[in-house]
Amino acid sequence: MTRQQFDNYINGEWIKGDSYAPNENPSDASDIVGDYAQATPDQVIVAVQSAKAAESTWGFSTPQQRFDALDFIGSEILSRKEELGDLLAREEGKTLPEAIGEVARAGQIFKFFAGEALRIEGDAQASVRPGVGVEVTREPVGVVGLITPWNFPIAIPAWKITPALAYGNTVVFKPAGLVPGSAWALSEIISRSGIPAGTFNLVMGSGSVVGNIIVENDDVNAISFTGSVNTGHSIRERAVARGAKIQMEMGGKNPIVILDDAKMKIAVDCALQGAFYSTGQRCTASSRIIVTEGVHDKFVKKMKKAMSKLVIGDARDAETQIGPVVDRKQFDSNERYVEIAKTEGGNVFEAGVFDGGPEGYFMRPVLVTETTPDMTINKEEVFGPVASVIKVKDYEEALKVANDCEFGLSSGICTTSLEYANDFKRRSDAGMVMVNLPTAGVDYHVPFGGRKGSSYGPREQGRYAAEFYTTVKTSYTRSI
Repeated sequence: MTRQQFDNYINGEWIKGDSYAPNENPSDASDIVGDYAQATPDQVIVAVQSAKAAESTWGFSTPQQRFDALDFIGSEILSRKEELGDLLAREEGKTLPEAIGEVARAGQIFKFFAGEALRIEGDAQASVRPGVGVEVTREPVGVVGLITPWNFPIAIPAWKITPALAYGNTVVFKPAGLVPGSAWALSEIISRSGIPAGTFNLVMGSGSVVGNIIVENDDVNAISFTGSVNTGHSIRERAVARGAKIQMEMGGKNPIVILDDAKMKIAVDCALQGAFYSTGQRCTASSRIIVTEGVHDKFVKKMKKAMSKLVIGDARDAETQIGPVVDRKQFDSNERYVEIAKTEGGNVFEAGVFDGGPEGYFMRPVLVTETTPDMTINKEEVFGPVASVIKVKDYEEALKVANDCEFGLSSGICTTSLEYANDFKRRSDAGMVMVNLPTAGVDYHVPFGGRKGSSYGPREQGRYAAEFYTTVKTSYTRSI
């Protein structure tokens, strides 16, 4: 049986590639979702040129035109959330409920920014000079290059594409090569939304080809990237050098603090969900669990018991709680970190119910106890179902250990003390702080982003997205 091929979308047309890459199901490596076109350098350049040409139409479109297009897209996504969620679970390995939830979130993001297109604000102010009026307005940045990761294959593209279009920009979109299916499905919906040709372009392929051209092309005015730290640093260096606007979300090594006064059930639930759901493949995952000595042993015992009940299996199986790792490379990387933790003195506990099945990249969740802050497992991002436990004396030591990290995306604390909760919210070196909640799991209508090595540039999501996707103009008028 011939597998279906999926093409790139450039200047309002579906364009075949010189080559196609298979999209593999990590729950069953023998299952190929389809073959996806790999854009050539010339095709990427044409996509950028098309987006540049479309600036004069979409950039001057009315708020109603933008609302109508984005609302159409959001409505179709929501109406097809089960279908699109099944595709997402099949290609990325996220469990079906999580996948459907992610698709729904993408639809909600489009709906939210449809409204924002009608609410682009400005200011009218009096000048310090008589007879002069001042207007402060927001205008589109221009052509925006969007480079997205594999772990949220429809939500992250949505929260980049949607504000870009809402504020009148044109888009060149490169999704992660591991998960092109959800990106293609989203692009197909966008292609039918009534936006002018060239306004939105999908170019699939490798970062070394497609990504580099987007980053280095002078006609790309702004770049929003989510991905690895090393790639992010390379993109920032090149983009800033040519004067492009840049927004980046990179790594995380997120702490969750468990204090002596915490409600133990809530603490275990928060740590379990934050560390292991979505197979730990979230930049906001709780990878460092910092526990005060008064409840350390009790917490570890209950955590291990909860882990032992987790069901591991095919992402689309109704019983599955933990799906597969995304591919063999990531699986091997996770295993390497577990071995390093053992050699450095960590006590490794692996748990979960797995009865075997298709040839997939399944990994039991891992809890590493008896660790110290200077161990590799507490310094480097694993990006898998692996969490470590650090025992500390008290709150002050917990806060110090939590902040002793090059990253600062998300942090959490479990406590019944309002004093500690408020102090932690103020003194945590993270862009997002959770109290009695998992470190992973955020709303779509408020800002997303971190500090230190986790993020660079303006925040994503919510009304704060305007800071990146628009430029401010100040106009003076004298009455004569």
